[in-house]
Amino acid sequence: MYQHLINNISTRIELNQADVELCEKYFEPVLFPKNSIIEEEGRVPKYLYYVVSGFIRLFHYNEDGDEVTTHLNCPPGFITAYSHFINETRSSENVECITPCELLRINKADLDTICKQSSAFKDYSILVFHAALAYNENRAKELASLTAEQRYIKLIDNYPSVIHHVPLQYIASFLGMKPESLSRIRKKIIS
Repeated sequence: MYQHLINNISTRIELNQADVELCEKYFEPVLFPKNSIIEEEGRVPKYLYYVVSGFIRLFHYNEDGDEVTTHLNCPPGFITAYSHFINETRSSENVECITPCELLRINKADLDTICKQSSAFKDYSILVFHAALAYNENRAKELASLTAEQRYIKLIDNYPSVIHHVPLQYIASFLGMKPESLSRIRKKIIS
């Protein structure tokens, strides 16, 4: 599992043997079954997760008690309630494994330690958090400016595996629509 993360980092940052050893020391491999809530709202997120395999979502409950999916994560990539993890504040979101997941996780104290001990990890963590900010900014723009059909087409073009592994109600929520609307869009595209 470590090699997966090391390969991912190495595509952007050069790692030496000491960096690899830090990765193996501080990232903990974990397996979770389908439908596991691995971080709960109302609590400070304990871990930043690297997804080796499987699909994860971030969601919260709206004022009507309905689940609202705010993020879908496909492998590879990192996921947590980022701002709450970094600021060590209570999260308003849940992190749930949609499928069985193989993950590497690191807690905040260990992330701080690894970044102090390795300039490569410090640089990489900055890249990851910048990418998360850019992703969220772009997602907000898309929700405001693209039609529901355009958002769906963009999702399946960029992340085709989501369609095969993530339930439609989560995809619809993530795209800001009702499942019935997504069904109509899918039928229109197929025909």
